[in-house]
Amino acid sequence: MSNKTALVTGITGQDGAYLAEFLLNKGYKVYGTYRRLSTPNFWRLQYLDIFEKVELLPCDLLDSYSIIETLRATKPDEIYNLAAQSFVGASFEQPIASGEITGLGVTKILEAIRLIAPEARFYQASTSEMYGDNKHEYQDENTEFVPSSPYAAAKLYAHSMVNIYRKGYGIFASTGILFNHESPLRGIEFVTRKITNSVAKIKLGLETTLELGNMDAKRDWGYAPEYVEAMWLMLQQDSPDDYVVATNETHTILEFVERAFSRAGLNWEDHVRINEKFKRPVDVNYLKGNYTKSKEILGWSPKTTFAELADLMTDVDLERWTNWQNGIHFSWDAWNYPNEKKILSRKLKYD
Repeated sequence: MSNKTALVTGITGQDGAYLAEFLLNKGYKVYGTYRRLSTPNFWRLQYLDIFEKVELLPCDLLDSYSIIETLRATKPDEIYNLAAQSFVGASFEQPIASGEITGLGVTKILEAIRLIAPEARFYQASTSEMYGDNKHEYQDENTEFVPSSPYAAAKLYAHSMVNIYRKGYGIFASTGILFNHESPLRGIEFVTRKITNSVAKIKLGLETTLELGNMDAKRDWGYAPEYVEAMWLMLQQDSPDDYVVATNETHTILEFVERAFSRAGLNWEDHVRINEKFKRPVDVNYLKGNYTKSKEILGWSPKTTFAELADLMTDVDLERWTNWQNGIHFSWDAWNYPNEKKILSRKLKYD
């Protein structure tokens, strides 16, 4: 078991929660940062039953002093940056905020590491969206980037800064170019959870239709808990590098729709409608990742198939809404909001 300390920014998100669980099982002391909001979103940590096992600190990537203060307080051996404005569609509505948080925020972390924690190892969550709508059969670490959204452009800036700080200052900084990875902890604004959540509600008579945009877009979809292991493996290597994490398969959104509705015993054509407002100004039509480097160097490979992923997410959402009909509250309901004293009374302390 490890005696290391890890700092996970964005710990309240899908990847942050799964990574925290993974690190705790490895024996790490885990600190996590969250943005101080009127109602902080801790439901995923509660869902995984790790809320009481992690230390939570407020931190804002727009505030350099907040980052420096967090590093001084936690003294991490490993830093995993999973914080971002991560919804591609929203980046078209908020391009400046997306650039500041997702792009410039990473530079502020790197600069803080350079100044006060140069021995810490750093992981940056890059994204397959950086490849944009390229014409290659698959994308790997050497494929050119052609970002097609403000989110992708901000991620590419951050990705480039990691490489600059790695080469210029000798910081152990690795990036994971992660293709789409889903789970029952995915936010409902993401298309996979939007689909399985609606399928469950339609099956139980709570809704009748599901509205979607471009169903022809192809994505490389994996299972999120497997992808966080790859993040950790990157920081256990002798030297930092960039790695693609993917399944080397691609499926359309329509295929996901068909599988989810079929799992629930429904015909998707009876319920799905196209709504133009859900189509992006510029969309990426095809992504398929080649994870050969991750397999050869990290020893990592995906295990969960596309069909298994869609079935799992559909089953969990069906269970959630069935429980709701029986009077059992969702994990994210105010009913389950944790004791405020546990969260907000924490203060940063330095030795």
